[in-house]
Amino acid sequence: MLEIREGRRVPKVTFKTRAEHEWVDLDSDDIFAGKTVVVFSLPGAFTPTCSSSHVPRFDQLAKEFTANGVDEIACISVNDAFVMNEWKESQNVRNITFLPDGNGAFTDGMGLLVEKNDLGFGRRSWRYSMLVRDGVIDKMFVEPQEAGDPYGVSDADTMLEYLAPAAVKPLDVTVFSRGGCGYCAKAKALLREAGIDFEALELNKDYTDRTLRAVANATSLPQVFINGENVGGADDLEAWLSAVHEEEVKTAA
Repeated sequence: MLEIREGRRVPKVTFKTRAEHEWVDLDSDDIFAGKTVVVFSLPGAFTPTCSSSHVPRFDQLAKEFTANGVDEIACISVNDAFVMNEWKESQNVRNITFLPDGNGAFTDGMGLLVEKNDLGFGRRSWRYSMLVRDGVIDKMFVEPQEAGDPYGVSDADTMLEYLAPAAVKPLDVTVFSRGGCGYCAKAKALLREAGIDFEALELNKDYTDRTLRAVANATSLPQVFINGENVGGADDLEAWLSAVHEEEVKTAA
């Protein structure tokens, strides 16, 4: 049975990390003492679900976690420091501390070290997340003990909803753009002025005109997508932001 350790202290271990080409030992107190920490642990660096969903969403929601009292977000995996550092770099995240549990000591202490021999992984962590306050586990979300690699309760959204049910989540915004495009620059500036984070995809670098036609049924740029909706170009975005502002004013009145 997988353990639920709510109300208990995290295991006392030493994490063997690397910084600036030097070994740096961090013990559990360095990570947890006197702080509120969100931890999520997963089967392995560079693996599909971990790289495409688990890590990116925690990174995206980092500001919301910080605004609701979280001091640090930590990702733990039974991998060595070199692998974890390379994975963090490849993920292009800056809001998450990657902790290598190479010997599985922390994960074993959590009662969540499992056999993944069928995949050639050896012993790895079961997927879970937890909220830790001053070294004591406040809440755990452990994936059900099912075949494969279930992923449904240890995600960032579930943790944020537990921590702050009324928290407003950021918009998911992508701008299809191209270099030297004045309207593209305008759209990006409008989003920055509104304090909205966005992903910019550049023509012939991140996508082709075929992609644009397939996704947006359009050839003009920019094309701005917000939460799955094609808002349109820069002028359309300006009108959309104006309408949102008006609605916020009415709601506040």
